Amino acid sequence: MKVLYDRETDTLTIIFSDGIVSESDEDKPGVILDYNASGNLVSMEILDASNRVAVPGKIEYQVSPIAV
Repeated sequence: MKVLYDRETDTLTIIFSDGIVSESDEDKPGVILDYNASGNLVSMEILDASNRVAVPGKIEYQVSPIAV
């Protein structure tokens, strides 16, 4: 997974997997979901990110522990 923030375009992109985007859908205004040919989510783009995300240039990543 890769997260990119472009300050020039104010776009936050989350790439879930490498692959060719065959379809894009603007689920909500300013939120674009990209799918591959099998219908799997490949990436998500958030337009005007500075207005939608608290701090688009800061990322916190957490992995939940495995229950034993």
